[in-house]
Amino acid sequence: MQTDLYSWVVLPVLIFLCRMCDVTLATLRNIFLSRGVRKIIPIIGFVEVLIWLLAVSSIIKNLHNIMCYVAFAGGYSMGILVGISIEKRLALGTQIIRVITSRQSEKLLQALRAQNLGVTEIDAMGSQGPVKILLIVAKRKNIASILEIVNEHHGSSFFTIEDVRSVEQGIFPIKAGEGKIQYLRRIFPTFKPGR
Repeated sequence: MQTDLYSWVVLPVLIFLCRMCDVTLATLRNIFLSRGVRKIIPIIGFVEVLIWLLAVSSIIKNLHNIMCYVAFAGGYSMGILVGISIEKRLALGTQIIRVITSRQSEKLLQALRAQNLGVTEIDAMGSQGPVKILLIVAKRKNIASILEIVNEHHGSSFFTIEDVRSVEQGIFPIKAGEGKIQYLRRIFPTFKPGR
């Protein structure tokens, strides 16, 4: 027979933690799927469902305990928040920044290219006259530093940021400590030395 402390405190806390973990994993699984990171998804799914079964079986054994229901729902909400927080820290994926400016963009182009960023410049016509569109494809974790450069040189520029499904080739900054061969393998995934 279960004690009141276990039924009303310990069990709901365990259900809350289990539900938080399984929803965090579900959130990460969906984010990985949308970012194209597919190899780890089956493992995450297995662990996620195993944890979910533990939480649900605990509730079924204690249908009379309203705190189990509250813990289950609270764990769901907290799991979403934790999953999103983890994903923000991982900063997975690639994004494209579109900078639209009516000013001369030469200094901005030089500053971006000095950071070894690939920048494409397009002449276009805006609603109030000629504009330049700068396209910059970068890793999501580098977006903040790129926006600092854009704001420093063209603080009033309009820009948009969108996720990119996949990227091949192009110009990307070399990572610290990365050799030329590792850089080439990252940029050209099928590159093999000696071929």
